[in-house]
Amino acid sequence: MKQDQRKIVFIDIDGTLVGNDGKVPMSAQIACKIARENGHLLYLCTGRSKAEVYDAIWEIGFDGLIGAGGGYVESDHQVIYHKKVMPEDVRHMVDFFNEHKIDFYLESNSALYASKHLKPHLEQLVYGDVINDSAAREKMENSPHPFITGLTYGETNLYKDDVNKVCFLESHVPFQRIKEEFEGKFEVIQCTVSLFGEDSGELMIPGIHKAIAIADLLDHLNESREQTVAIGDGMNDAEMIEYCSLGIAMGNAKPGLLEIADDITDTVEGDGLFKSFIKHGLIPAQDSRYTF
Repeated sequence: MKQDQRKIVFIDIDGTLVGNDGKVPMSAQIACKIARENGHLLYLCTGRSKAEVYDAIWEIGFDGLIGAGGGYVESDHQVIYHKKVMPEDVRHMVDFFNEHKIDFYLESNSALYASKHLKPHLEQLVYGDVINDSAAREKMENSPHPFITGLTYGETNLYKDDVNKVCFLESHVPFQRIKEEFEGKFEVIQCTVSLFGEDSGELMIPGIHKAIAIADLLDHLNESREQTVAIGDGMNDAEMIEYCSLGIAMGNAKPGLLEIADDITDTVEGDGLFKSFIKHGLIPAQDSRYTF
């Protein structure tokens, strides 16, 4: 493939590559593998930190990662940059959330550190009442969610020095109150994981987002913006959807993203990523490997 025909594809994870079950549909796995075989470059472009990009995702095959909503950029195993939260701001976050009994987790590239009561809260959301409901308990034991099993629990010192961002679950504290608390210190956005609740959110380093990281990566690669494709579902994908030459929204995307996208594909469960790759010529319409 000629270099000017090659596309550089930026793929969100949650709600785009991965469904609510935490797994990548076989159709998306096949689409990504064949697209790379055809010479296209594929980058994960996610709000997740590197520790939350599990082996099952990497094994599909990607050329690099834009993580932490744009705070971390890696290409071909080389770290381009990694922007971290200042230690005093980490302390502020941890103290505030603990004081107000808000469950949260710190995202770093080494691990995802859970607050004291996060695990039972997540288990309730994902599985149901695992204490009193045998079906919920069986679901937890037989189909453990990779996100829950991937967290680090029991860490007594959460004043970490390598934090990318923080996610918090919905609580009795309104989202707006949390946003006001960290005004000027963090970009506080609604969480893209619907399971966490409408008033859940993420605290990010100000002045970063996915489009800025994409532009920096293109400079590093000496590649053109005209070759870029972005596909996502949440409002933290808005900048990259608008920045890239072709911006595709999943069928399950937020209404605001659907409005600004160049194209709309199907949902995760409806093989949306696979269908978009065929429509835009990243993979052929027919292939013997399409066996899902």
